[in-house]
Amino acid sequence: MTGNRVAALARYVAPVATISELYHYPVKSCAGVRVPAGALGPAGLAHDRRFLVTDPAGTFRTQRRDPLLATITPAVDDTWLTLSAPGAGAVRVRIDTEAPRRPVTLFGEGFRGIDQGDEAAAWLGAVLGAASRLVVAPPEHDRVTDGRTPGTSAYADSCPVHLLSAASLRELNDRITARGGDPVPMSRFRPNVVVDGWDAHEEDHAPRLTIGGAALAYAKPAIRCAVTMVDQRTGRRAGPEPLRTLASYRRAPGGVAFGGKYAVARPGPVAEGDPVTVADRSEADLGR
Repeated sequence: MTGNRVAALARYVAPVATISELYHYPVKSCAGVRVPAGALGPAGLAHDRRFLVTDPAGTFRTQRRDPLLATITPAVDDTWLTLSAPGAGAVRVRIDTEAPRRPVTLFGEGFRGIDQGDEAAAWLGAVLGAASRLVVAPPEHDRVTDGRTPGTSAYADSCPVHLLSAASLRELNDRITARGGDPVPMSRFRPNVVVDGWDAHEEDHAPRLTIGGAALAYAKPAIRCAVTMVDQRTGRRAGPEPLRTLASYRRAPGGVAFGGKYAVARPGPVAEGDPVTVADRSEADLGR
């Protein structure tokens, strides 16, 4: 090996995958909040999908039927939740974890929630144009999520962590633009963790990984739905992309797969810029 070749190899540093974006979604189906750092617990990032908007009977509301939920931006701490929306001002709610529990239904499954009062309900009803209530998951909420690795979550669709590679989105957008469409932003997919430095769809081959001070274990692929066709800035349906293009190359049992759902194998702190390391790599196609 020549001296120049040795010097070139010495200078080469393999790229390190990192967390490039980190989000939580305090109110299910409302806008996501980008956070520079957070505590990753058994149910995901702190406050993630802790609150749920329902109809008066307790059935959950989602962007699938109420896309204007996307325009509601939450801000939360351990005591207060504030909701704001364009043209609607804001409502500030002191989080009540002591009031009587009431039944709520999520994808046909029964849970309990604590109603957060008439002021929040009236504000949500005015924004959505439909009578609504706001509930919070009670402290005793005990839910087991499904998939290859069971976990827990508050009111997420299923698993506590949704992870997506930035390269996967780049490949998708390359395909969309090649068909004459407009690229879609990452917000359409509502991930908790965006990883940069991986190849496209490497999340399909990562059964276990470390992420900052935490560890994740693969549960199942993220099967995409009509929410991906909602413009997250305006709350308007803007299809047929990305589902049309995803269906051309990412078909899986149950729909089209894009991203991975993970259980939290070891809680810990995480932050944007933290390394992401695949601790167990599988040749199996986990996501398809």
